[in-house]
Amino acid sequence: MKKFIIKPLLLACVLATAGCSDFLDRPKYGQPSGWQTREDVDKAIAALFRFTTYEEVSGRGHMWFECCSDNMVVGRSSAPAQDIREFRMAANNDRDARWIWKYMYENVAKANNIIKVTPLMHLDNDYTGTTVGIGYFFRGLSMLWLAPWYGDNGPNGGIPIILDTTEPADMDSPRPASVLMNYDQIISDMQEAGNRLPLFSQLPSDLYGYPHKAAAWAFGARAALYAAQYDARYYDTVIDFCDRIMALSGADRRDLFDDGTDSAFANLWTKANNFCSEYIFSMLGNAKEGPKYHGMAFTQNGYNLINTWGYFQPTVELMNAFDPTDKRLPATILKPGDHIRFVGRDVEFGGVTYDPVSSQNRTWNISSTTCLTWSKFLSPWAAVDCLGKDVNTDGNYMSNTLGTCLVRFADVLLMKAEALIWKNGEGDAEAKLLLNRIRKRARLPENSAATKAELKRERRLELAGEFLPSRFVDLVRWGDAQAACAQPALKLTYTPGTLGVAPVITGTEPFENGRTFNPAVNHVFPIPAAAFEGSVNLKQNQGYN
Repeated sequence: MKKFIIKPLLLACVLATAGCSDFLDRPKYGQPSGWQTREDVDKAIAALFRFTTYEEVSGRGHMWFECCSDNMVVGRSSAPAQDIREFRMAANNDRDARWIWKYMYENVAKANNIIKVTPLMHLDNDYTGTTVGIGYFFRGLSMLWLAPWYGDNGPNGGIPIILDTTEPADMDSPRPASVLMNYDQIISDMQEAGNRLPLFSQLPSDLYGYPHKAAAWAFGARAALYAAQYDARYYDTVIDFCDRIMALSGADRRDLFDDGTDSAFANLWTKANNFCSEYIFSMLGNAKEGPKYHGMAFTQNGYNLINTWGYFQPTVELMNAFDPTDKRLPATILKPGDHIRFVGRDVEFGGVTYDPVSSQNRTWNISSTTCLTWSKFLSPWAAVDCLGKDVNTDGNYMSNTLGTCLVRFADVLLMKAEALIWKNGEGDAEAKLLLNRIRKRARLPENSAATKAELKRERRLELAGEFLPSRFVDLVRWGDAQAACAQPALKLTYTPGTLGVAPVITGTEPFENGRTFNPAVNHVFPIPAAAFEGSVNLKQNQGYN
């Protein structure tokens, strides 16, 4: 694969590019002006990555919807966010999730322009093939970012399908009868992308972060897994895509990262392992620009060392779901008395430690609503010299060097195991082997029974807090959302520590009553009000206004 001129993280140079209009901007759609050279196409490719820098997409966005799950709560006061969590959301809700529809359909338009125009430019065949593959990949990914939250196979149907072949007059068309039509399109796009894209090993290192075959196959598997809630025949597609990834060999062989230590899972979440054997696809950033979610997930204010925002916090229910010996627990959740390194300091969460930098004792108070916070994504903030090196010096911008993972090999194992169990029944022999690989890295006994309950638990624990594999979507598609939401949410009670004396967890208490999830309405969210501007045929999901 020949190098592109523009890299994903140099998007500031290409903020104005042809074909960036939204999907209802009919005069410009499919007619990018000024595309004359390969460099013009490179800029159009780079524009596909712009959404990774938008705080509304890669910082918060659909993570507000994840607060509806039993893994995460709204970590600080926000009435619109709490309305989402408690299923009172309206189409005019002003949290960032309202922007996702606009930005993803803009990306669909950009991808369609690439798919449609590049083959007409008489460029190098290999370059053209790969470029069109990138277009298919991002069109599929953009729709996968929307379909599970807004479409169903029931009264609402799917969401608008806009292709490179769609005529301008047909763009404002009625919603498809079923979201399965969206999943079919995503699967087709990822299939086409996989046919055209290089293997990861064929990417030069300065193009790491670009799509490749395994990434296309993994997102194809995820789309099929979501489709299987409506039609079990899609489990075969899940297995097929996962098998392709698992069959890769040599430099492209994917595997769970395991350095042989009890900290293997924690060590996965470091910059050094952004592109390890477990890597499949992430949004990348640096200390100046890029995804901002990780800093949103740590306790508010960052102890005045650097601002972190504390919007999304783990639940006590998630913590209690872990086996106490599971090495993923301390690598995922920080609870009172646990220690981390933060901007070079030894932080005892909820306690007091001596800070040699200031030559003073520091109190590490807990501001989280559940008295827990995420430890999974904190590695960029660990070193004393992290500011400007691994994280942005301005606490109003959470960009950092830890890739924001969208899919990794552990998810592939879990998707295939789920498909096997749901297709062949509990106790499936291959599913046991797959789940035991997950358990081995967590340093748990390799005694999987491959039951549905175990699969649900392992998927919950392994992927907790990550950006795109959604616990809430899992609860909905398994039919578990109503019961999970009805359970009261808890917060820890604890005795704060003093110098030399650790905090002590004393118990739990309810901080929120159970929520009412209506499976006829709340399995999807309201389409944002702005999406209806200029549209005649788009219909709102039932039960929302």
